[in-house]
Amino acid sequence: MAENPIFERATRFLSALRHCQVLGLKLHSVSNEGLTLVLPFSPRIVGNPLTGIIHGGALTSLMDTACGMSTLCVLPEFEVCPTLDLRIDYMHAAAPDKDVYGFAQCYRVTPDVIFTRGFAYQDDPEQPIAHVVGTFMRLGQHARGLGRAGAGKS
Repeated sequence: MAENPIFERATRFLSALRHCQVLGLKLHSVSNEGLTLVLPFSPRIVGNPLTGIIHGGALTSLMDTACGMSTLCVLPEFEVCPTLDLRIDYMHAAAPDKDVYGFAQCYRVTPDVIFTRGFAYQDDPEQPIAHVVGTFMRLGQHARGLGRAGAGKS
């Protein structure tokens, strides 16, 4: 079976992020269309111990990471792309004791900004827990030129 360079790059990137390690995020699938991460259920991510419902912050981290990593699916080389803006619309609470999947894709790439969208779900992608849109700043091209004479001058 041929190796998938996007999967390898995404796996390396995910393993380098400490908050992803703490949450236990794993790469589920990746293609040129986008990627899906898995947030395994754990008592550590529960927001309400009485109900077992997952904390919104864990879901936000899942979706911010998925959207940010989806840039790997469209860029020919790795670039630093920090989050500019992230909007999450929660549709309903995640059921306790179940993993959450986060799918994200890039729908527009400009020289300075990448636009992403996605959704979080558990059993059925047609019944999303949340929808997300995000924008990410492209620093890779600009960061490579910072060492040159005259870089950064207006």
